[in-house]
Amino acid sequence: MSVKATKVLDCLGLYCPEPVFRTRIELDKIEPGEILEVIADDPAAESDIKSLVKRLKHEIVNISKEEDSVKILIKKLKQSS
Repeated sequence: MSVKATKVLDCLGLYCPEPVFRTRIELDKIEPGEILEVIADDPAAESDIKSLVKRLKHEIVNISKEEDSVKILIKKLKQSS
């Protein structure tokens, strides 16, 4: 299954808490049903972003790892409150 991101957020070279902070800002900008792809190389980014997505009640569609980075596809399920 191939999912196409609506928007890509490049967080390479950024460290905690910047990737999760920027992910939250971008999730607030997109519409429900759209997909945000986050690319990060901070070792804490994957777990931090998973926690954020769970707290906001969105959905992680896919996580893929490449060498020193991770790509996380997040589907926005509802408007942020």
